[in-house]
Amino acid sequence: MEGTGGHGADDGRAKRPTIRDVAAVAGVSRGTVSRVINGGHWVSPDARTAVEEAIRTTGYRANPHARSLVTGRANSVAFLLTEEQHLLFEDPNFSLLLRGATHAAAEREMPMVLLVAGTAEERRRVAQYLEAGHVDGVLLISSHRGNPMMGELLRHEIPTVACGVPLGYEGKVGYVAADDRSGGRAMTQHLWDTGRRRIATITGPMDTPGGVLRLEGYREVLGDAYDPGLVAHGDYSRESGRLAMAELLGRRPDVDAVFVHSDLMAAGALVALQAAGRSVPGDVAVGGFDDSGVAAQLHPPLTTMRQPYERISAEMVRLLLEVVDGQEPAAITLPTSLVVRESA
Repeated sequence: MEGTGGHGADDGRAKRPTIRDVAAVAGVSRGTVSRVINGGHWVSPDARTAVEEAIRTTGYRANPHARSLVTGRANSVAFLLTEEQHLLFEDPNFSLLLRGATHAAAEREMPMVLLVAGTAEERRRVAQYLEAGHVDGVLLISSHRGNPMMGELLRHEIPTVACGVPLGYEGKVGYVAADDRSGGRAMTQHLWDTGRRRIATITGPMDTPGGVLRLEGYREVLGDAYDPGLVAHGDYSRESGRLAMAELLGRRPDVDAVFVHSDLMAAGALVALQAAGRSVPGDVAVGGFDDSGVAAQLHPPLTTMRQPYERISAEMVRLLLEVVDGQEPAAITLPTSLVVRESA
């Protein structure tokens, strides 16, 4: 076992810097160093600057367990996916958000805990885990309207930031969202501008912000030309896109364009169009939403709306840590951008 004194370096490893080392380099007391590390007050700006520079110079890293005893915090946050587990691997949006959030948290020396609560039993276990204080806050991913997990988080007063507008909780929970309504308008307008007039849409679930707001954008562009017979619903899965496209073709064989609310559903729609003998974009133009990596790999490559996943993830982490520090929840809406490829 490694010793605690100077002889601990005898095995060839450098001794880990301590608060005592930081204090000596900064020219302050160990108590001042401790207050800076633990976010305490009563530290002058000059002393704080000296300590921060000494931490960089010495390479000191705080012991997270010791810090948690002082601050009463877990010093970790949770990435909570409220969908079935298999979607974490099937839907590329979730993996992009997880990667971005983990990176943003790591830059703040904050470990990320992955939790999945897609079933009632999983929600029960996750609620117990969160109530026990194992994390300081939650990044809530893919919350549907009426999802009981949101109520649990609020009841236990757990700092939370949602990905997407938290329908029904807009004034209570902070969130970071892509501008779904504007994105829906932009894609529908693009299809219209290419001369298409029988533009269908395949929505996401109507209890999610993407499903609701992207449909609103679609309707705003079409105005009096809006036809409910050209609307079909999916659940963001590839298979639901295939089935919805087949339904639309059966109902309205004259459709000449379709705005699909996710790239994964658009992939399914392309399969249905091919099976029906329709060329893309010759017979039917296809537009998606996300640009999560799937779009460029499809045949033909998919025109889509790009969501700024990296920035969404980073802003979610930033806003969550602000809430953990006692600030009021904030909301940010980020723009999407049209990416034109061969499908439309």
